[in-house]
Amino acid sequence: MLGDVLLIKDMHKTVAASIAEKVIESKEKKSKFYKYIVAISGESGSGKSEVSHALAKEMKKQNIRVKVIHADNYYKVPPLLRSEWRREKGIKTVGINEYDWSLLQRNIKDFKEDKESMMPCIDIIPEQVDKLITDFQKIDMLIIDGLYAINAKKVDMRIYIDLTYHETKLTQIVREKETMNQFRLDILEREHQNVLTLKPKANYIIDKHYQLVDPVAIGDIG
Repeated sequence: MLGDVLLIKDMHKTVAASIAEKVIESKEKKSKFYKYIVAISGESGSGKSEVSHALAKEMKKQNIRVKVIHADNYYKVPPLLRSEWRREKGIKTVGINEYDWSLLQRNIKDFKEDKESMMPCIDIIPEQVDKLITDFQKIDMLIIDGLYAINAKKVDMRIYIDLTYHETKLTQIVREKETMNQFRLDILEREHQNVLTLKPKANYIIDKHYQLVDPVAIGDIG
């Protein structure tokens, strides 16, 4: 997303380095030219974009060419119309089905097949959807971040950030992406409910202390 504010801190860099180790270990089991995909999901303000960009830089150190795709670019309803559309249709329309999954999967397919692809890209300042053309032949790895990113198909590693919107309220205020009012809070609660359903899909979880953990290990502790 053009114009987005990233607040990359040491915790994002540290957990990104841990994810990079897991990715490299996983990639070694694939063929040399395998096109690898990581997806990162979490609630608003949890650090999805920060971790994605930090991870991309870690992989670049390994001479792996990475493209970061923000799944929030794939909303069916553009930013300027979304709030009104949600008010008109009702809060229950907020959720996973707001994404244009067919378009996202088409772009993923183009990546896998080394094709040139046209993707949506939201410019936050004018709140309009631009078009971005990418030559995926030059890209080795894809990182998809977004509320519901780990719901995408053909993903090799799924990361879930286990922080709720209640715990990330300060970050949301600093980023100033949307005005905080009761309607916005209702949306955040609805998104929370939707994102939580995706947690079982995760291969790894970033816990509340921003440490990368294995879901199986968490279950064993419980």
